[in-house]
Amino acid sequence: MAAPLNDCGLLYHLVQQELWESVKAEHKDYYPPTFESDGFIHLTKEANLLLPVANHFYTGVQGAFLVLELDSTRLTSKVVFEPAAPVGSTPAKESQAQQLFPHLYGTIDAAAVVRELPVVRAADGAFLAIEGLQGAS
Repeated sequence: MAAPLNDCGLLYHLVQQELWESVKAEHKDYYPPTFESDGFIHLTKEANLLLPVANHFYTGVQGAFLVLELDSTRLTSKVVFEPAAPVGSTPAKESQAQQLFPHLYGTIDAAAVVRELPVVRAADGAFLAIEGLQGAS
């Protein structure tokens, strides 16, 4: 058996629930709305960064979100750890400029998804909690 392309443990991705459900139902490859401009899919290895990242980039995006928990060994596209980058036209936080984040240069394979975790939001769009994920605060 060949060694996996990636072996960096569990990774996490925030996704609009409606988009993810549509991709699954239609058996299509998943790419986020900013993939064309960014050139990769933004991920994080640190669960505790999910809510701050969500609140920085996605508070103004309406609708339900999920966190996809990914087994990196099942991803068929390369993961590269790189400095924080803008998501679409929204710049990364300066406080995270020196931190490395996993960027996926291809689609998220359905077989790599370990869990789909609902995200709790406030009426004003703030991200409050991720159901079932320890360490996400």
